[in-house]
Amino acid sequence: MWWKALTVILLIYTILAGLFFPIPTVDIVDESVRNLFFHVPMWFAMTIMLILGAVNSILYLAKNNIQYDINAKIFTQTALIFGVLGLITGSLWALITWGALWTNDPKLNGTAIGMLLYLAYFVLRNSLEEDSKRATVSAVYNILVFPIFLSLIYVLPRIFASLHPGNGGNPGFNIYDQAKHLRIVFYPAVIGWFLLGFWISTQLIRLKKIENQFIEREIIDINE
Repeated sequence: MWWKALTVILLIYTILAGLFFPIPTVDIVDESVRNLFFHVPMWFAMTIMLILGAVNSILYLAKNNIQYDINAKIFTQTALIFGVLGLITGSLWALITWGALWTNDPKLNGTAIGMLLYLAYFVLRNSLEEDSKRATVSAVYNILVFPIFLSLIYVLPRIFASLHPGNGGNPGFNIYDQAKHLRIVFYPAVIGWFLLGFWISTQLIRLKKIENQFIEREIIDINE
């Protein structure tokens, strides 16, 4: 239970500090830099959830244990939730700093394509009825789409012109001496949002196990 208590503490600290922590003056972004404690950590949490999903897909193919397929699905599902939250907070930040909710930016466009690729993962799952076939095909797709997604949101924006800090030749926040003070909130925020995503995923996995147990009992009762 200690890590759950840590999750609550870190998120309370992140929210309070994010709203009331003294913010140094950073060109253009001004007070909107507070979104650094929400938008960016949510993307990190999404990425880690996708890693866990891909790892569980690999484990399913290696061990043929359906539980790994369930884990992969739920971790990926949670990742998409954080991805949507990241898009919303990012769009609001873009409106303040760039004057539009969406711009022709390679990172934004790559994110949109990546999210659609993962939505296709769930469409694919729902289109297959046989459990083993669905798990196998979904695992292969999940493993293949993961490096593509990373390339779209982390590699391409560093190659082409991008408005995002630290991408396309733009300086990151670490060039501002005063902005270093943001780290005492940013790093706990990353840990807190990730732990929240992991917590949500573990609860969904537990619910799925309970659901499967009820289904198995119903089948046994019918056979008897």
